Amino acid sequence: MAPQRLESLMLKDKPVVPPDSVIHTFSHIKGDKIDLVLTQDGEGLCQESFILRQGEWAQFFLDIWFDPLYRSYNFQKAEGHALEHIVQWHPTILTKLSLIPQRLLNSYTVKIESRGGDQVTYQEGDYVVRAVGCELDKSRDCAKEMDPWFQQWKKDRQTESKA
Repeated sequence: MAPQRLESLMLKDKPVVPPDSVIHTFSHIKGDKIDLVLTQDGEGLCQESFILRQGEWAQFFLDIWFDPLYRSYNFQKAEGHALEHIVQWHPTILTKLSLIPQRLLNSYTVKIESRGGDQVTYQEGDYVVRAVGCELDKSRDCAKEMDPWFQQWKKDRQTESKA
């Protein structure tokens, strides 16, 4: 992502963990200094869909996030809470982080009030759609829920191959 484009999307001075974390994203950081792009919903940081710039810092970040020490803490939401911890309390991570509007990278297939309701549910033009929590909810049919996007993808591929 071009630094200027990223800067135009960055959510600056925003609580890292909603709604009221005392730790906020930096307001002065430039797009070319960002190595980790995340979204957040009403429940916290969304670790299921993110952008990580390849390089030494990325290796450092992944090593920290999946360090056995953090894994042994038994965080309530496992790697999600581990991520929230390291982002908030390790400035080396926070200084490379940018939050962007959720629907750019992580729209949901269905409306889930606790995660943001209509504001985070897929709308035409969103880049990534996810069936959040589908595999855990026995009342939802994940394949059926994702089928409209799969059909759109197939249609787009057919159009591209004809061009």
